[in-house]
Amino acid sequence: MTAGGPHLWTVILAGGVGSRFWPVSTPRRPKQLLPLASDQPLIRDTVDRITPLIPPERLRILTGAHLAEPLLSVLPELDGGNLLLEPRAAGTAPVLAWAAAELERMDPGAVMVSLHADHVIHPPEAFRALIARAAQLAAGHRRLFTIGVPPTRAETGYGYIHLGAPLSTLDGDAHPEPGNAVAEFVEKPDRETAEGYLAAGTYLWNTGLFVWRCADLLDELDRHAPEFAGLVPLLRRGGPDATAEFFARVPTISIDEALLERSDRVGVVRATFAWDDVGAWDAVARTRTPDEAGNVLLGEAHAVDSTGCILYADAGPVVAFGLTDVVVVRTEGVAFVAQRERLPELKSMLERLPEALRKLD
Repeated sequence: MTAGGPHLWTVILAGGVGSRFWPVSTPRRPKQLLPLASDQPLIRDTVDRITPLIPPERLRILTGAHLAEPLLSVLPELDGGNLLLEPRAAGTAPVLAWAAAELERMDPGAVMVSLHADHVIHPPEAFRALIARAAQLAAGHRRLFTIGVPPTRAETGYGYIHLGAPLSTLDGDAHPEPGNAVAEFVEKPDRETAEGYLAAGTYLWNTGLFVWRCADLLDELDRHAPEFAGLVPLLRRGGPDATAEFFARVPTISIDEALLERSDRVGVVRATFAWDDVGAWDAVARTRTPDEAGNVLLGEAHAVDSTGCILYADAGPVVAFGLTDVVVVRTEGVAFVAQRERLPELKSMLERLPEALRKLD
């Protein structure tokens, strides 16, 4: 498939709040609008990464109506026609099914590349080459493909994919990597299990990056997802009334739970690029270049006699003196200080705060 070839579309999931980046990420300014991986917003990085392969007119962003204006302000080449505004937050399975039905009606035979707005990927050229390869495989094998990343550490915060048998080679395809069937999707493991996966060499991180024919996704949901019983025909019919009824009836559920863990037609291709999910403050330390003492400084931040700190300043300067492994965030309305080792507990901490603090806006 050539770059920007026929039927290839991008869908970017950009509706989440990103509560693990509290207090900077808020409902009105979620993490995809923040410069957490580079000097520009995460959503800008995501669009720039894919548009050399798939042009902007074949790009759709799945998000809420309240984020339409903020997103378009950082993506001036796009307009309202590039947005699919979710009637409600319903999880990844309903919104991806809705997007697939919309694209299939516009372009029968459409192949969807589903991306997240908060990933860091290098180099972009390798990413685009693998996406084009996955699209080729999805069209040839009629499977739902995910991208798996070889693990580099015993990560407990990611799901894993257990590799199944290699897929058969497509006619006329001389590529040495035909992709694999997926034997099993595994939830986030404990440390000991993650170390076993790393040593085994037959497990990949589940990135949540997907490539599939839109028609195949809808067919598989119709076959395997009881939560969608009677709803796929609604999507195929389309129109505002059908969309409203679909979102009124469909439960909130992830695409992994609704379909990928059930279908026997899921494939995986092994990533040839570095990948990270910018899911929480500690990820910034992996995606930004630290100073000589291991501190990551964003904005007007200064570390003196400090090591291993993450400092974020967007409402005046932050100075850390004599600290080790601490996160300091200064934003308008609140300052946040935490030990890095306690960051996995951020959501539970937020539950103990007054609602006005939890939902800064």
